[in-house]
Amino acid sequence: MDPNKRPDDMERITTPEQARAFIDQQVAACREQIGDKNVLLALSGGVDSSVVAALLIKAVGKQLICVHVNHGLMRKGESEQVIDVFKNQMDANLVYVDATDRFLDLLAGVSEPEKKRKIIGAEFIRVFEEEARKVAGDVSFLAQGTIYPDILESDGVKAHHNVGGLPDDLQFELCEPVKLLFKDEVRVVGRELGLPESMVERQPFPGPGLGVRCLGAITRDRLEALREADAILREEFGNAGLAGKVWQYFVVVPDFRATGVRDGKRAYDWPAIIRAVNTVDAMTATVPELDWALLKKITDRILAEVPGICRVVYDLTPKPVGTIEWE
Repeated sequence: MDPNKRPDDMERITTPEQARAFIDQQVAACREQIGDKNVLLALSGGVDSSVVAALLIKAVGKQLICVHVNHGLMRKGESEQVIDVFKNQMDANLVYVDATDRFLDLLAGVSEPEKKRKIIGAEFIRVFEEEARKVAGDVSFLAQGTIYPDILESDGVKAHHNVGGLPDDLQFELCEPVKLLFKDEVRVVGRELGLPESMVERQPFPGPGLGVRCLGAITRDRLEALREADAILREEFGNAGLAGKVWQYFVVVPDFRATGVRDGKRAYDWPAIIRAVNTVDAMTATVPELDWALLKKITDRILAEVPGICRVVYDLTPKPVGTIEWE
C-alpha cells in the first residue's frame, strides 16, 4: 500500500468517535516510529501543525521540540501570537527563531514561484538541522502538518514546501500523522484533542507564507505593503462577523504597477488583490458574494493607510480553474 495514498475504503472523519479512533491509532503509530528519540516539529501555529503538536505531546511528551521560524513572511502579529498561545498558554517546549534576513536575502531577485517554494522549504530544513544540533539527545525525526491536499497538489500542480520543497539530503525521518486527512477532518481531530476553537478554526496559511502572495521577486517594501493590507482585510472581515463564515481570505500584491492619482499627482503604485474562498476539503472552492459596503470600506482603508497601493480588486475565480493561492 502506498503510504502517501489514502485508502479507497478510508471513511471520512466527521464524528468525535471517529476522531478518537484516529487519535488512538496515530498516537500508537508515532510512539512506535519515534521510540525514545526526539522529534522536531515545524510549528507555524496553523491548525495542521497545531493538531500534530497535540498528537505528539500525547504520544511522546517532552521528546517533542516545537520550532517556530519567523522567515519574515508571516502575517502581521503572527509570530507574537504563536509565542503567546504555545509557550505562554500551552506550555509547549517552544524554540523561536528569527531568520527574517536569512530568508529574504536568499529570495532576493527570485521570481519563479516553484523556485521560491523550494528555497523556502530547503532553508526551513537547514534551520531545523541547526536547532537539532543545539538540543540534547538524539533528534532523528521532523514532524510536519502535511495534509492530503498538499500531497495531491504536489503531484503535477505545485510543490508544497513540506512535500515537493524538501531537500534531497534531508537529515531527518519524516513524521506526518495527518498526511491522509483533508482540512475539515483535521479540524474534527483538533476539537477532540481539546485545542481551543480559535486555533481549530484558524485560517489556513501556506508554509511559504506571504512569499507566495508577494508575487514574483519579493522586495521588502512590497512585502510590507502586503502585510499591512492583509491586516486591514482580516480586521474588517472580523468586524463584519465573517471570520468563521468565510474559509480563507487574504491579499495578494503582484510585482507590477498601475497608474493612479494621489493628492492631485500621478501615482505609479501596486494593486492589491483581495482573495476570499469557501471550501470543505481545499480541493474545490467557491467565491463568496461579499457585501458591497464591506468591499468599499476595505478598499478605502487600504488606499488611505497603506503606502504603495493605488488600486484594490476582488478575485472572482473559483477552484478550479484557479487554485486558492496565486502561486
